Amino acid sequence: MKSFDATDRAILQALQRDARQTTAELAEQVSLSQSPCWRRVRQLEDAGVIEGYHARLSRRHLGYGVTGFIQLQMQDHTAEVAAAFEREVVALPQVVACHNLSGQYDYLIEAIATDLDAFSTLVRNKIRCLPGVREISTSFSLKEVKGAGGLPVVG
Repeated sequence: MKSFDATDRAILQALQRDARQTTAELAEQVSLSQSPCWRRVRQLEDAGVIEGYHARLSRRHLGYGVTGFIQLQMQDHTAEVAAAFEREVVALPQVVACHNLSGQYDYLIEAIATDLDAFSTLVRNKIRCLPGVREISTSFSLKEVKGAGGLPVVG
Protein backbone atom coordinates (compact mmCIF):
# COMPACT_ATOMS: atom_id res chain seq x y z
CA MET A 1 0.00 0.00 0.00
CA LYS A 2 1.30 3.42 -0.94
CA SER A 3 1.70 6.00 1.80
CA PHE A 4 -0.20 9.23 1.15
CA ASP A 5 0.45 12.62 2.64
CA ALA A 6 -2.36 14.96 3.67
CA THR A 7 -2.41 16.67 0.26
CA ASP A 8 -2.69 13.37 -1.64
CA ARG A 9 -5.52 12.29 0.66
CA ALA A 10 -7.31 15.61 0.16
CA ILE A 11 -6.96 15.33 -3.64
CA LEU A 12 -8.27 11.76 -3.70
CA GLN A 13 -11.22 12.58 -1.45
CA ALA A 14 -12.10 15.69 -3.48
CA LEU A 15 -11.94 13.78 -6.79
CA GLN A 16 -14.17 11.02 -5.39
CA ARG A 17 -16.77 13.65 -4.51
CA ASP A 18 -16.55 15.41 -7.89
CA ALA A 19 -14.17 14.28 -10.62
CA ARG A 20 -15.51 16.88 -13.06
CA GLN A 21 -14.10 19.86 -11.23
CA THR A 22 -11.35 21.84 -12.92
CA THR A 23 -7.75 21.67 -11.78
CA ALA A 24 -8.18 25.25 -10.53
CA GLU A 25 -11.17 24.26 -8.37
CA LEU A 26 -9.36 21.18 -7.07
CA ALA A 27 -6.20 23.16 -6.33
CA GLU A 28 -8.21 25.68 -4.32
CA GLN A 29 -9.85 22.91 -2.27
CA VAL A 30 -6.51 21.32 -1.37
CA SER A 31 -4.60 24.59 -0.90
CA LEU A 32 -2.16 24.20 -3.80
CA SER A 33 -1.51 26.21 -6.92
CA GLN A 34 -2.70 24.68 -10.20
CA SER A 35 0.60 23.29 -11.53
CA PRO A 36 1.61 21.36 -8.40
CA CYS A 37 -1.97 20.10 -8.04
CA TRP A 38 -2.01 18.90 -11.66
CA ARG A 39 1.37 17.16 -11.14
CA ARG A 40 0.07 15.41 -8.02
CA VAL A 41 -3.01 14.17 -9.87
CA ARG A 42 -0.85 12.90 -12.75
CA GLN A 43 1.44 11.08 -10.28
CA LEU A 44 -1.59 9.42 -8.66
CA GLU A 45 -2.87 8.40 -12.11
CA ASP A 46 0.55 7.10 -13.22
CA ALA A 47 0.89 5.09 -9.98
CA GLY A 48 -2.49 3.44 -10.67
CA VAL A 49 -4.13 4.92 -7.57
CA ILE A 50 -6.60 6.78 -9.78
CA GLU A 51 -7.89 4.14 -12.21
CA GLY A 52 -10.23 6.37 -14.20
CA TYR A 53 -13.04 8.90 -14.12
CA HIS A 54 -16.63 7.77 -14.45
CA ALA A 55 -20.15 9.12 -14.47
CA ARG A 56 -22.45 7.55 -11.85
CA LEU A 57 -25.74 6.83 -13.60
CA SER A 58 -29.15 6.48 -12.00
CA ARG A 59 -30.43 2.93 -12.27
CA ARG A 60 -33.97 4.17 -11.66
CA HIS A 61 -33.82 6.81 -14.41
CA LEU A 62 -32.46 4.23 -16.85
CA GLY A 63 -35.41 1.96 -16.10
CA TYR A 64 -33.72 -0.66 -13.89
CA GLY A 65 -36.25 -1.26 -11.14
CA VAL A 66 -34.76 -4.48 -9.76
CA THR A 67 -31.38 -5.15 -8.20
CA GLY A 68 -30.69 -8.73 -7.24
CA PHE A 69 -27.85 -10.65 -5.64
CA ILE A 70 -27.20 -14.13 -6.96
CA GLN A 71 -25.09 -16.49 -4.88
CA LEU A 72 -23.63 -19.41 -6.81
CA GLN A 73 -22.08 -22.72 -5.87
CA MET A 74 -19.94 -24.31 -8.53
CA GLN A 75 -19.95 -28.03 -9.43
CA ASP A 76 -16.29 -28.01 -10.23
CA HIS A 77 -13.48 -25.84 -8.89
CA THR A 78 -10.92 -26.29 -11.65
CA ALA A 79 -9.10 -23.28 -13.08
CA GLU A 80 -10.58 -23.99 -16.51
CA VAL A 81 -14.18 -23.94 -15.29
CA ALA A 82 -13.57 -20.81 -13.23
CA ALA A 83 -11.97 -19.04 -16.21
CA ALA A 84 -14.86 -20.01 -18.51
CA PHE A 85 -17.44 -18.91 -15.92
CA GLU A 86 -15.71 -15.59 -15.29
CA ARG A 87 -15.27 -14.88 -19.00
CA GLU A 88 -18.98 -15.42 -19.65
CA VAL A 89 -20.28 -13.58 -16.58
CA VAL A 90 -18.18 -10.51 -17.45
CA ALA A 91 -19.87 -10.43 -20.88
CA LEU A 92 -23.39 -10.13 -19.39
CA PRO A 93 -24.38 -6.44 -19.42
CA GLN A 94 -26.94 -6.90 -16.62
CA VAL A 95 -24.17 -8.04 -14.25
CA VAL A 96 -22.84 -4.93 -12.53
CA ALA A 97 -20.50 -6.76 -10.12
CA CYS A 98 -19.24 -10.28 -9.52
CA HIS A 99 -17.07 -11.46 -6.64
CA ASN A 100 -15.33 -14.79 -6.05
CA LEU A 101 -16.06 -15.62 -2.40
CA SER A 102 -14.78 -17.72 0.44
CA GLY A 103 -17.37 -19.65 2.43
CA GLN A 104 -20.52 -21.51 1.39
CA TYR A 105 -20.91 -19.85 -2.02
CA ASP A 106 -18.26 -19.50 -4.69
CA TYR A 107 -19.51 -16.35 -6.41
CA LEU A 108 -21.78 -13.40 -5.65
CA ILE A 109 -23.28 -11.59 -8.63
CA GLU A 110 -25.03 -8.23 -8.43
CA ALA A 111 -27.35 -7.87 -11.39
CA ILE A 112 -29.97 -5.39 -12.53
CA ALA A 113 -33.14 -5.73 -14.58
CA THR A 114 -36.07 -3.60 -15.61
CA ASP A 115 -38.52 -5.74 -13.63
CA LEU A 116 -38.91 -9.15 -11.96
CA ASP A 117 -39.83 -10.87 -15.23
CA ALA A 118 -36.63 -9.63 -16.87
CA PHE A 119 -34.60 -10.67 -13.82
CA SER A 120 -36.18 -14.10 -13.86
CA THR A 121 -35.35 -14.49 -17.54
CA LEU A 122 -31.75 -13.46 -16.86
CA VAL A 123 -31.36 -16.07 -14.12
CA ARG A 124 -33.14 -18.87 -16.00
CA ASN A 125 -31.67 -18.29 -19.45
CA LYS A 126 -28.21 -16.90 -18.72
CA ILE A 127 -26.97 -17.40 -15.14
CA ARG A 128 -28.07 -21.04 -14.79
CA CYS A 129 -26.37 -21.81 -18.11
CA LEU A 130 -22.98 -20.42 -17.13
CA PRO A 131 -20.17 -23.00 -17.02
CA GLY A 132 -19.95 -25.01 -13.79
CA VAL A 133 -22.99 -23.59 -11.97
CA ARG A 134 -24.48 -26.11 -9.55
CA GLU A 135 -26.70 -24.14 -7.17
CA ILE A 136 -28.21 -20.64 -7.19
CA SER A 137 -29.67 -18.57 -4.37
CA THR A 138 -31.15 -15.16 -5.16
CA SER A 139 -32.02 -12.17 -2.95
CA PHE A 140 -33.45 -8.84 -3.98
CA SER A 141 -32.57 -5.39 -2.76
CA LEU A 142 -35.53 -3.75 -1.05
CA LYS A 143 -33.69 -0.47 -0.52
CA GLU A 144 -30.14 0.70 -1.10
CA VAL A 145 -28.91 2.03 2.22
CA LYS A 146 -25.39 2.85 1.03
CA GLY A 147 -24.29 2.49 -2.55
CA ALA A 148 -20.89 2.26 -4.12
CA GLY A 149 -19.26 5.42 -2.98
CA GLY A 150 -15.81 6.68 -2.36
CA LEU A 151 -13.10 4.65 -0.71
CA PRO A 152 -11.60 5.73 2.61
CA VAL A 153 -8.16 7.25 2.03
CA VAL A 154 -5.75 6.67 4.89
CA GLY A 155 -2.03 7.35 5.49
